[in-house]
Amino acid sequence: MKRVNPIHTLTHYQSSYLRHDFPAGLSVFLVALPLCLGIALASGAPLFSGLVAGVIGGIVVGLLSGSEISVSGPAAGLAVIVADAIAKIGSYEAFLVAVVLAGLIQLVLGLIKAGRFSSFFPDSVIKGMLVAIGIVIILKQIPHALGRDNDYEGEFEFQQLADGENTLSEIYRAIETASTGAVIISVASLAFLITWERTAGRSTRAFFKNFPAALVVVILGVALNEYFRVAIPDWYLGNTAHQHMVQIPTIAPGVSVLSIFDFPDFSVLTNPKIYGIAVTIALVASLETLLNLEASDRLDSAKRVSSTSQELIAQGVGNMLSGLIGGLPVTSVVVRTSANVYGGGRTRMSAILHGVFLVVAVFLGGPLLNYIPLSCLAAVLIMVGYKLAKPAIFKKTYQDGWSQFVPFIVTVAGIVFTDLLIGIALGSVVGIGYVLYTNFQSTFSFIRDGRKVTIDFQKDLYFLSKPQLKEALTSLQPGDDVLIDGTKAPFIDHDIYNMLLDYREIAAIQGIRYELKNVVLNQRKRKRRDTETQVNKLPVSGSIQ
Repeated sequence: MKRVNPIHTLTHYQSSYLRHDFPAGLSVFLVALPLCLGIALASGAPLFSGLVAGVIGGIVVGLLSGSEISVSGPAAGLAVIVADAIAKIGSYEAFLVAVVLAGLIQLVLGLIKAGRFSSFFPDSVIKGMLVAIGIVIILKQIPHALGRDNDYEGEFEFQQLADGENTLSEIYRAIETASTGAVIISVASLAFLITWERTAGRSTRAFFKNFPAALVVVILGVALNEYFRVAIPDWYLGNTAHQHMVQIPTIAPGVSVLSIFDFPDFSVLTNPKIYGIAVTIALVASLETLLNLEASDRLDSAKRVSSTSQELIAQGVGNMLSGLIGGLPVTSVVVRTSANVYGGGRTRMSAILHGVFLVVAVFLGGPLLNYIPLSCLAAVLIMVGYKLAKPAIFKKTYQDGWSQFVPFIVTVAGIVFTDLLIGIALGSVVGIGYVLYTNFQSTFSFIRDGRKVTIDFQKDLYFLSKPQLKEALTSLQPGDDVLIDGTKAPFIDHDIYNMLLDYREIAAIQGIRYELKNVVLNQRKRKRRDTETQVNKLPVSGSIQ
């Protein structure tokens, strides 16, 4: 596997790459646009703050990132934390100071190489996270596909903040109140995406492979909705200000561009609360970023290995800038990254371009983009979700054995029915438990041949093996001839070593012949013993060979 070099010359990003990255960036932009707005709404922050974070995540973090395919922006997992922090600190301007400080903390974490800790998460948990996010995307987009938009785009928790429903009850309500126009648009969009993808897979024409299908779907959705307005008004989803449409806030004529930005109020630096909020944001954002980076490496068809510490540096710089100009905290986000990969993105240029498209949307394209129905964007996201959660992944993980499948399925269920971080925590605990269980199940072998018993240590023995070994010793019977061989165990825990020595007295009382072979307390003694053995085996000078 190749390690990603975060700094390349412009010649590295050739036109051949750009041919793939441009349509991928456009696809990511169409997915990110409603998510940025929805997450800002859920956070209790100005709508522009989500777009500002999206721009910073795309352009700034994209330039400095330790990954070629990861895409950053405002994260749904931080929405509750942000809303609570704004309420505690009293104003959004004060909260921005915490975002700047969080970025500074992330920068320090990157410089001290803290990103390496992401490798401690079991592979089955990362796989489960990807599948769970795919399922959540599908479940959360079904209501939007049916025309029910009570819940904001980007909501990924099971219990919904916006309307008090949960993921499943929201789908039931959406079925009850389904809009014919939205259903037609979403079904037509899904049918088009499936047909386009199959055609691209079979066709030799570069057009189908390189042109963004998401853009055609958006044009199709706008055209159908406008047709409904003229021909079938009952199916019309509404105008640009309606809840079924993308709603980019527009800058009024004659108003300064600076008016859309909020700036941090540094007078709150004397308030101790601001530092606790900053640490919370830094730790949660860093954890999400590292997990998503592990997931993005799994999605990368080129099998590149991202620099986790470089990514923390990039996120730190991004959050400092985002906080300084009024943006929400940014993290690496699986939904945008998945859209990037499945859109054909090959380098960081797709992430950067999606940020550029967001800038254009804010300053030039707002009125036009507000004609896009959310139901056609829901179809794009449902396709992304399906690719993340294909049934074949469940089958393959099941075939890998229970030690892989159980942590995988616990992670999936935890994320779907709670939220991302709780699901990851549950899956990790189960995964690590399985690792410990399987590891200490095979630390020694117990072989009985009549009265002759051999207990052969297979690897290092830690205190967790003590109950199993004690049970084996208890099973010995008077008259047994027992050999305990520690040759293959470079390390033996102090508790186990003492237990083996103490059992000599019990063996003598019970009439058990008991022998310890190469059972030493630690590796240093083992090395010294091996050295002494080798010296004793050296031939005497002048002896007959």
